[in-house]
Amino acid sequence: MTAVHIRPATPADADAIAPLFDAYRQFYEQTPDLAKAHAFVAERLERQESVILLALDASQAAVGFCQLYPTFCSVEAAPIYTLYDLFVAAAARKTGAGRSLLMAADATARAHGKVRMDLTTAHTNTTAQSLYESLDWTLDTVFRAYSKQVAA
Repeated sequence: MTAVHIRPATPADADAIAPLFDAYRQFYEQTPDLAKAHAFVAERLERQESVILLALDASQAAVGFCQLYPTFCSVEAAPIYTLYDLFVAAAARKTGAGRSLLMAADATARAHGKVRMDLTTAHTNTTAQSLYESLDWTLDTVFRAYSKQVAA
């Protein structure tokens, strides 16, 4: 396992995160668009609308990230994070970067007073599912998730 360093991203990290974010979007079958990826990440960071944790390798190159969105659980009447994005560059997979990012997300959630984190992943992403379950994430078998496109 290669050592990675995890730290919160700042707006100055948008250039380093954008290619990873673009690759993440491509994983989910989106058209490559580095400019769009950069603009989205930069805006989230500048507006402090999300927490992005950045994984750096020994040479300080960005090799992965996860993005947490603050929200609330009405049922628990408490603040939570939605872990919406988790991505590790292909060359850095199997190094523990994903596990380190998830552990840092857990520590960040605790430090920020969140009572829970939620995430969704593709049914076919069994590698990620195994990682989540190894870190005590629980598959929701009670609720069914839906989404709806809304025109701007």
